[in-house]
Amino acid sequence: MTAEQITFLTFGCLLILALAFDLGLLSKKGSHITIKKAIWQTAFWVTLALLFFGFLWIENGHEIAISYVSAYLMEWSLSIDNIFVFILIFGFFKVKEKFYGRVLLIGILMAIFFRIIFISIGIGLVKQFHWILYIFGAVLVYTGISMFRAKHDEEADLENNRVYRLLKRVLPLTTDDGGGKWTTRINGKKFYTSLFVVVVMLATTDIVFALDSIPAVFAISPEPLVVYTSNIFAVLGLRSLFFLLKGAANKFAHLQQGIAIVLIFIGLKMLVEYFHVEIPVYISLLVIVTCIVASIIYSINVSNRALETKPTDAGIDREIH
Repeated sequence: MTAEQITFLTFGCLLILALAFDLGLLSKKGSHITIKKAIWQTAFWVTLALLFFGFLWIENGHEIAISYVSAYLMEWSLSIDNIFVFILIFGFFKVKEKFYGRVLLIGILMAIFFRIIFISIGIGLVKQFHWILYIFGAVLVYTGISMFRAKHDEEADLENNRVYRLLKRVLPLTTDDGGGKWTTRINGKKFYTSLFVVVVMLATTDIVFALDSIPAVFAISPEPLVVYTSNIFAVLGLRSLFFLLKGAANKFAHLQQGIAIVLIFIGLKMLVEYFHVEIPVYISLLVIVTCIVASIIYSINVSNRALETKPTDAGIDREIH
């Protein structure tokens, strides 16, 4: 067996064992996910991803390993932005907390399935038409600029979401959650519950994000090993990240700008290759880490300053008198 085949086999075995451990021990059905448990689950998936980085370094060399960890960190940061949309969807459809874990699991497994399809198509296209990478680059630059200029306080208009409107047009829907089921019967007629709609919207939302993130990974490395593993590890950590961040969305208001700068950089990296200018992978890693860490720190500082300067009732009384 080649080193790549051994790595894929190891990744597959690791994934099965990790999912069994996560679902069997860390996420028992119907259990309440506390902040403490979410921290442990997030640490579990991040540690696993970093251990795989060490395995790649030993088995496949430092260049593949650095490409993998760069792609993983970028996907992970994009996942945080994805989480905030998930939070809006759960709030809009008033999903009960006891159904969070199950709905997220099914939505994420669907997202992995679709990502594998998109990645396979992308790898085939890149091999057949190398120039498509320049189109990917231009799209990433445009997306990054649009994301940087977007306002944070704009609420997503889920009522007019295209997927939601399509579901309402073609399927009989009910706002009831059906006690955790996907369908229910009302007066003898079959209806699809709000949980079914949420699962579909989670999967389609991730597909939209994947249209940006997958081309960005190709800019870091076109190696199938890097693209598949970094994407899957990042997506598998979404569930624990959701529980970790659902009460702290406002703490990361400026993360979007950091991600936007990363996308612009990655897009430009793809475009300058046309002029035979190659940016080393460790530079990409440095830019990704710097932008994400700086935007998170800046967001938290701005949030904390806003809380400190928020007037209290006592403060208002003092001003009046």
